[in-house]
Amino acid sequence: MAEAIKIRATLQGDVADVKALMNHVMETGLRQDPASGKVVPAHFIQQVIATFNGKTVLDTRWGPSVSKNPILGFRVKGARAGDKVVIKTTDNKGETLNGEATVA
Repeated sequence: MAEAIKIRATLQGDVADVKALMNHVMETGLRQDPASGKVVPAHFIQQVIATFNGKTVLDTRWGPSVSKNPILGFRVKGARAGDKVVIKTTDNKGETLNGEATVA
């Protein structure tokens, strides 16, 4: 499987610009499989938590309307080179994705 979450964190002054690409199918539960005619079960990210050096800086709730392989971007003030960014997600099936990066 490809890397679950790819994170890039770059420093601009004292602000970290964080971008994350999450590898997830994000199925709504409304789409029908053309081959079988059956509805594809819902499978989407419900929660995204980002921590910066162990402190939570972002806690979001998502739903089925978010696109496949979503991209998330946010900024954190007071950052320094070498700070650690961790992003964890949980989907509606209880599965998790994790990723981490160091601010450069």
